[in-house]
Amino acid sequence: MTEAVALKKLCALCARGEHSEGEMLQKMRQWGIDNEAQARIMKKLVDNQFVDDERYCRMFINDKLKFNQWGRRKIEQALIQKGISRQTYQPMLNEIDSDRFVAILQPLIEAKRKTTKASSPYELKMKLMRFAMSRGFEAREINICIDEIGIDDDF
Repeated sequence: MTEAVALKKLCALCARGEHSEGEMLQKMRQWGIDNEAQARIMKKLVDNQFVDDERYCRMFINDKLKFNQWGRRKIEQALIQKGISRQTYQPMLNEIDSDRFVAILQPLIEAKRKTTKASSPYELKMKLMRFAMSRGFEAREINICIDEIGIDDDF
């Protein structure tokens, strides 16, 4: 594939939706484009604002909070996989108040509690903690939500 064709395909791809620099570089590697051409194409994509990691990061974090209801850790891991640098995503994640994560987690924990079978309060708490951790939430947020639902009252 020539450099011009690759640039045209990547521009069309970026016009349809947000993509990170890491995703674009991965595409070019799959297509067998040499490193020098990759650098030139990336420069054109960034200069023409087809690719902007900060913009991508803001949209990605917002979408994962709103639609997927993920916690901070899961969002962070997904951004690392997308090739976003820590310097780019960390300030954006730090802007999000812990209360927002608690507000997202609370209904998830309550719904999971209704479907979780356990023989003791300890077992129920551990199952709910594992569930919440798998969604990427931090221990302090999980503990706040579990304390609010009062598990010991049911046993």
